[in-house]
Amino acid sequence: MSDEKEVLTYADAGVDIDAGNKAVELMKDSVRSTYRSEVLGDLGGFGGLFALNVKKYKEPILVSGTDGVGTKLKLAFMMDKHDTIGQDVVAMCVNDILVQGAEPLFFLDYIAVDKVDSQKVADIVKGVAAACKESGCALIGGETAEMSGFYAKNEYDIAGFCVGVVDKEKLITGEKVKQGDVLIGLPSSGVHSNGFSLVRKIVFDKMQYNLNNFVSEFGSTLGEALLTPTRLYPKTVLPLLKKFDIHGMVHITGGGFYDNIPRVLPKDCDALVDTNAWEMPVVFKKLQEWGNVPWAEMYRTFNMGVGMILVVDAKEADLVKAYLRVKNEKFFNIGKIVAGSQKTMLKGGVFGE
Repeated sequence: MSDEKEVLTYADAGVDIDAGNKAVELMKDSVRSTYRSEVLGDLGGFGGLFALNVKKYKEPILVSGTDGVGTKLKLAFMMDKHDTIGQDVVAMCVNDILVQGAEPLFFLDYIAVDKVDSQKVADIVKGVAAACKESGCALIGGETAEMSGFYAKNEYDIAGFCVGVVDKEKLITGEKVKQGDVLIGLPSSGVHSNGFSLVRKIVFDKMQYNLNNFVSEFGSTLGEALLTPTRLYPKTVLPLLKKFDIHGMVHITGGGFYDNIPRVLPKDCDALVDTNAWEMPVVFKKLQEWGNVPWAEMYRTFNMGVGMILVVDAKEADLVKAYLRVKNEKFFNIGKIVAGSQKTMLKGGVFGE
């Protein structure tokens, strides 16, 4: 009988430090490509450093946001496609702080995995970096946590954290919203990253579809349509904030029209939304048909083709629309602010006139 004691390492417990280090090497160029002039240092520090240029602002207000991707990740696992999820997590954060008038400054991500696959992690972060670059914010830090036995094999979770800045006098709170204001909707890119528990219930449990099924109405496979990444709105909206007095903005996420729009309404106002003002994307039509989902439930769960709403003074609305046309940005005249009690009222189409 040997007296030798068994030697255990971290790798024996399921954590591969070398794989984590390799993932960092694979993502370095992508991360560095997002750096703004205010970024100090490089990858590898315990914290990301960002030197805010306070001279640019009279009274700078930092605005922060955090979010994840939710159960849309399940579809990425099933398709083994991980290069778009990064855009989803960035969009969910930068779009949220944008509605308060904030320019995104920097972003951090957190990825937790069962076992580090260096290339998969690098693909995810490359998507994060590309979305940060498009949004004008720097990816200055992150964490990849290998948690052996905690997550199912080949699965992971991802969360993002964003910080932006806005001058206090330009902060958008909704307090300027008033009766007569006009609602301008900006198109979504699809389902975005909300409502996927219902999507999965419809697609897998009820219809028993495969993500590789080609759907003629989509012109793509079911999986490709559903994994379309969330639209990033900063590039479209930030120039508007510099030129116009936007009274309020709404990011249509979980809770859809009914729960999100009231967040910027005064207590004596309603938002009257005309659903005939835009063509509902076919993905929502099919989800409603397949699941026999009540229309009110659809508009409370999904963005239905409108991912961002601008609330503007009626006197300035034509100028905002003209600017969007010059920039070749599509928009919809979706309604107005009326007297009420802080509710969203839908009309047109299935809701009648």
